[in-house]
Amino acid sequence: MHDVISTLLAADPASPTPDDFRRLSLLFGELRRGALRAAACLDGTWQANIEVKQIILWAFKAGVLQDIGAHGEVFAFTDKHTLPVQHFSAESGRRIVPGGTTVRDGSFVAPGVIVMPPAYINIGAYVDEQTLVDSHALVGSCAQIGKRVHLSAGVQIGGVLEPVGAVPVIIEDDVMVGGNSGIYEGTIVRQRAVIGTGVILNASTPVYDCVYGRILRRSGDAPLEIPANAVVVAGSRPARGDFAGEHGLQMYTPLIIKYRDDKTDAATALEESLR
Repeated sequence: MHDVISTLLAADPASPTPDDFRRLSLLFGELRRGALRAAACLDGTWQANIEVKQIILWAFKAGVLQDIGAHGEVFAFTDKHTLPVQHFSAESGRRIVPGGTTVRDGSFVAPGVIVMPPAYINIGAYVDEQTLVDSHALVGSCAQIGKRVHLSAGVQIGGVLEPVGAVPVIIEDDVMVGGNSGIYEGTIVRQRAVIGTGVILNASTPVYDCVYGRILRRSGDAPLEIPANAVVVAGSRPARGDFAGEHGLQMYTPLIIKYRDDKTDAATALEESLR
């Protein structure tokens, strides 16, 4: 497989050949079945797979605009011909509820995943078993979503294609992400964390851990990490400066208010009846 990748990436996307497209199709097939991933965890450290990102960028450059579906059809669109959408059958074990959901090719959606409408899973993303992607949720390009994750309604998981060496957003196993939350810029959310409704996590916003008295932030090339079992809610802190003090201005701040316990588990349990 490495030889296939090397040969494709050495090809000029401005003048691709039929063999190049056959190689691309083979590699997208590996991404679809989860054998090839945009990031991997080695000894607890997540690392980007640069070659996977380069493959996706090659596909963007090599593709030409094409109308997919006839005019007037329910599902018709215009996009690069190298970037089709996926289709699933009942035998695949995925439940894609009707109403406007799109899963782009080159992404992995595991058996047992439920996707509520409308939702969008972008190229290079990885969504593991028993995860629920709720209505109006986005799983961005190359984002990695673990097992038994609940992405609530309106959740935005950012994608990171460039720079190719940057780790995408990572949501590990058994994480609960509350409605209208946004997780961006390579943030890593460790196992069993709970992200409360409306929380925004990115590279420039520090997180205040009220339990252990520490401030979590991105440092150099190291992304922001939310610890395992942390419960994060939206909070605020006073803005600096005389003008801010005079007017009582506050800044948005995510707060870790506790670490997961039995009560939290009961409150965040997925409804098995939905499956």
